[in-house]
Amino acid sequence: MERDEVRFGVLGPVTAGRATGGTADDRRGPIALKGPRHRAVLARLIVARRRVVPVARLVADLWADPPPGAVGAVQTFVADLRRALEPGRPPRAPARLLVTEGSGYALRASPDAVDAWRFETAVGEAAELPADRALPRLDEALELWRGPAYADFEHEQWVRGERARLAELRLRSVERRAGAQLALGRAAEAVPDLDAHLADHPWREEAWRLLALALYRTDRQGDALAVLRRARSTLVEQLGVDPGPGLRRLEADILAQDPALRATAGQAGPTETAARLWTRAAAAYDRTVAAGARARLETTVGLLRDLAVTGGGGLAAVREHRMAAVAAAEEFGDPVLTGRVIGAFDVPAIWTRGDDPELARQIVAAAERTLAALPPPGGSGTYDTYDTDGSYGAVRCRLLATVAVETRGSHSSRGPQAASQAEAIARRLDDPALLAFALNGAFMQSFTRAGLAPRRAEIGAELVELGSRHGLVTYEVLGCLIGLQAHGALGDFRSADAHASAADRLAARHELPLVGVFTRWYGALRLAASGDLTGAGRAYESAAADLPGAGMPGLTHGLLPLALLSLHLADGPRVPPRDAVDPAADWGPYRPWIAPLAALASGDRAAARTALRALPDPPRDLLYEACCCLEATAALELGDRAVLIRARERLLPASAELAGAGSGLLTLGPVSGYLSAITSALRD
Repeated sequence: MERDEVRFGVLGPVTAGRATGGTADDRRGPIALKGPRHRAVLARLIVARRRVVPVARLVADLWADPPPGAVGAVQTFVADLRRALEPGRPPRAPARLLVTEGSGYALRASPDAVDAWRFETAVGEAAELPADRALPRLDEALELWRGPAYADFEHEQWVRGERARLAELRLRSVERRAGAQLALGRAAEAVPDLDAHLADHPWREEAWRLLALALYRTDRQGDALAVLRRARSTLVEQLGVDPGPGLRRLEADILAQDPALRATAGQAGPTETAARLWTRAAAAYDRTVAAGARARLETTVGLLRDLAVTGGGGLAAVREHRMAAVAAAEEFGDPVLTGRVIGAFDVPAIWTRGDDPELARQIVAAAERTLAALPPPGGSGTYDTYDTDGSYGAVRCRLLATVAVETRGSHSSRGPQAASQAEAIARRLDDPALLAFALNGAFMQSFTRAGLAPRRAEIGAELVELGSRHGLVTYEVLGCLIGLQAHGALGDFRSADAHASAADRLAARHELPLVGVFTRWYGALRLAASGDLTGAGRAYESAAADLPGAGMPGLTHGLLPLALLSLHLADGPRVPPRDAVDPAADWGPYRPWIAPLAALASGDRAAARTALRALPDPPRDLLYEACCCLEATAALELGDRAVLIRARERLLPASAELAGAGSGLLTLGPVSGYLSAITSALRD
């Protein structure tokens, strides 16, 4: 750059200045440009980017209704500008900066003489640089802005396109800068700038995405999801459009706690590569697979299935979208497609109380509708009928297994029937994945009475063998957890411990975080079973801290107070202290079995008797025996013979088990102790 080169500023009010001493600061040595028309001529020539602007065009741009002598006025403005820009030019010497060519004028400024041009150059260079070098380059570029581009002429038609182009480039640069900060692990620094950016530009989807990601990376997951909800509301209410794929994918990834979301430029290697591959593959899928295609629907269900095992957020997202996928499938009017969509959600289930009873009811209803719509079985009456187009047997098996899993804990006969039919079809078809799903249904329906831990141990062992032999990892984990529960119920803690360790190893290798929820609770149970009640209490409190984020309300509600209560009953049935049965605690679905004991602890025997007689049948789930023992404890104190006889009949098949230990979470001690107390009470 020449020592006295003139620099022009248009990123704000239009200015000119001399770069005295070679400095790059446009605001050193300002040049007086006289009136607004002079500035307008200069600005119009800068917009032309070194090209010639005819005088007639200048006249039309400067005046809506050109006055007489407008051409002469333009010539005067140009002469004044030349004197200001090149004050040392000799008389009659040709201008070197603001030149005359043909019937017009051009500003022959060097490429770095105009701040807008330097800005574009810097932004283009930053796009090719790694994050650590791009960030300072973007900082330099954005510092050139002093206000809106061509701020003096915001209402002029001739500059409108250029102002819009530069404004868009600036907005993208702000977002690229934030992206560079995120890539460098500086998410906290990006948040306030993105907040301010969105306050002025609330329709920038990329800015919403970056802000949510920055919040997530600063351990503000709730705020990140709130930002995405605000983005959706803004776009829908103000523009009438739904969020684009980028925002939708980010929301799903945050709910799933996708590890790729935390990848930064400093985390080179497989994590970053996988994140980049996911982004590209998802974008390619969006481009190539039609929005209404059946393949897209089935792929969506596959993603939901995978999402369900990634963590609590993933489970919550699945509950939100699963029925929508089924409804979409039903719209095609093809029961085979609908059956595949319903049955594809073969996510291993270990806890026998559902997280969303209404969703389960809807899924079961859809599965039953689809079963009824499938061609009936052949004359043999079997469910593995083949037709010319393939096999309905696999579809029917998956639908029946879905019914078995989703009716868990109920007293309906349909669940056990569906489980039996699904298992029979799967064994005839000799399909390992089908059999694993069917066995999950059989497990969920193995609580029709007490004392079925040996049967569940068999199911668990078969699932472990199937999973390990055929690469069905999540079902191998399920088998381990079932084995942990069943052997715990039988008091075989050596085998239960082995299953717990195997489950943890598989979970660590295959990124299955929810497994740890169950194994940590099992660790507390082990302390209780060994007699370390104080240690068990602390372990239960610690394990409970994981529950709110686990995404399993069917497991969470009431579990901690029930586990702490179980420590008071470890030595046999007795009325617990009042603080152990506090009615104000969150007892969840176990409240009916706590009510008689709470009344007894407070001395109100009449209320206790009323509550005892009002008890429903225990749920057919992993805590069946525990609820029976709670009922028996109250009946023993009240001397209620009818309830004691009923409790004995229910508990007798489990006489060799530990009450509640089949859950893998807690135990009320040996069932035999309760049976002995009941027998003594009835004899007396």
